[in-house]
Amino acid sequence: MTDAGLEWQVASRSVMPSHLITALIAQETNAGSGAGGIFQLGILLLIPFAMYFFMIRPQRRRMRETQELQRSIQVGDEVITTSGVYGVITGLDGDSRFWLEIDDDVQIRIARAAISGKSSLSDDDEADADADDTVSANADDD
Repeated sequence: MTDAGLEWQVASRSVMPSHLITALIAQETNAGSGAGGIFQLGILLLIPFAMYFFMIRPQRRRMRETQELQRSIQVGDEVITTSGVYGVITGLDGDSRFWLEIDDDVQIRIARAAISGKSSLSDDDEADADADDTVSANADDD
């Protein structure tokens, strides 16, 4: 009976993945260095915490801010869509859609989720005018 038990143990070890066997062999050869194993365990435990603080938490914060922005949109707000279209909200079309005026007498219907942020069209126009003045002043110097 002892021979059958020995065969079963040998067979079960051959089924084990090779990385587990390598880890067991390394553990047997480094039996005196327990601090290295604790250090490796500490690193493995820190990886999920680092992933949470550097990846998951900032993404949740951005999603929360975007949802708050999309809930706060009202008629008359100047917005930019996710596709880069600037316009003014002119009306509501249900809970999840708006009418967006992108030019004089040109309106499109957009989803609430398509709004990426509020913008100030007057600030953009002033920045463009300042850039044009700078270009024309440089042209006069020549």
